[in-house]
Amino acid sequence: MRINIKSFAEQKNISQHFIFTTEKDWKELGATYRKSTGDQFTGKKGETFITVNEDDVKFFIGLGDDPKDFDIQETAAKFSWNFRKKIKPQTTNLICMNSMGENLKPILTGLYLGTYEYPFESKHPFFTEGFELIAETVADALETAAFEAKALCEGEFACREWLNKPQNHKKVHHLLQYLSEISEKYGFKKISFNREQCEKLGLGAFLSVNQGSVQDCAFTILEYNCGTAEAKTLGLVGKCVLFDTGGISIKSSDNLHYMKSDMGGATAVIGAMITAAERKLPVNIIAVLPITDNAVSASAYVPSDVVRAYNGKTIEVINTDAEGRMTLADGLSYLADNYKTDIMIDLATLTGSSVRMFGGTCGALFTNDQALGNQLQVVGDRTNQRLWNMPMWDIWKEDFKSDVADFKNISLKPVGDCIVAAKFLEQFIGGHPRWAHLDIAGVAFGPVPYAKEKAATGYGVQLLINFMENMS
Repeated sequence: MRINIKSFAEQKNISQHFIFTTEKDWKELGATYRKSTGDQFTGKKGETFITVNEDDVKFFIGLGDDPKDFDIQETAAKFSWNFRKKIKPQTTNLICMNSMGENLKPILTGLYLGTYEYPFESKHPFFTEGFELIAETVADALETAAFEAKALCEGEFACREWLNKPQNHKKVHHLLQYLSEISEKYGFKKISFNREQCEKLGLGAFLSVNQGSVQDCAFTILEYNCGTAEAKTLGLVGKCVLFDTGGISIKSSDNLHYMKSDMGGATAVIGAMITAAERKLPVNIIAVLPITDNAVSASAYVPSDVVRAYNGKTIEVINTDAEGRMTLADGLSYLADNYKTDIMIDLATLTGSSVRMFGGTCGALFTNDQALGNQLQVVGDRTNQRLWNMPMWDIWKEDFKSDVADFKNISLKPVGDCIVAAKFLEQFIGGHPRWAHLDIAGVAFGPVPYAKEKAATGYGVQLLINFMENMS
């Protein structure tokens, strides 16, 4: 999408207009336009109306009553997608009644996000030659809004793209190649350990999941250094199981094809790192991505195995489909042991328990620091990537005590598995005082406008970026 900072008055032969308005602004300021729309358009959220005459085409888009930024973004994205076949690749006026400065960024972000399809081929009219969007506002405000919107979409598109890829197009070497490319582009420091190196390091919990695979694993660390001496450091761990069969405790074949989405935590982390680097946010990031698949084979780990994690704790395997917490256990303990971070957050498509509890409405939030939890909830409400704070009572530790090891990797009770998983992970954070675990199994992959079935939502990128903005 090309953005032009010139004013409307300087443009000639403009014949296409996007007019965003709230219900209130339409009543107070829309007199000129109401002559052409009559009573057929009122400015309600998501309401659209098109007028066509000899001189121009006008698209009216309603934002509703007192919309939040995420409402505006959602409406703009829906408009961009739904009307892509009617929008012409030509110079277009962007008009936002009465509040251009405040609404410009969410409108531009939504218009960009609405161009996404899988595979992303840039066929949307916004990306064709000759499309130019003109807004009458302060040049600096427009330039900043356009830059930040594009940076956010670069990260979120990467998040969606990698989560949507079929299993045979995102093998370990595919993802490693991509991580090398973005590391070179953005100046990330990248370290990756293969199976032999992981054995030497003692990453036993992670390796147990990988041992049934024909693919080598890649325990990978990406570092973004903002170059500011006083900047805080955020540690991120993203679950990166490229495909999850469930292992020997194999999953049902129903919806098994959706298990390509079990790297949703990692894709959120990757997308956030891209946006942070694009915007040069003054926050340092250490991201740990334990990359593997969970396969079924003669060499796969089995229930009753006991393995030793990176921090020395032993784990009895009760269910091989509780593999995410095994990979995260080593990811968290490696991060805690080798890096100094102010805040540590892990994101994972971890449990069916969180899906049954919240569906696609929010992620489950667990933390050992209530102030951090409150910050994350506020950011979740602000971005509409919501979180709900769950209990972390020590009584849940009883459910994963083992007779033959320090811990079991799952409780045998049919309740509270997302809480048990969080308490299990807490045993591997090395006593970090500000840690949060986000179980995003229900929100990373679901119903989206651009797909007939479930697909990547992009959840987590805007949440993390907004959180980083407040950190800095």
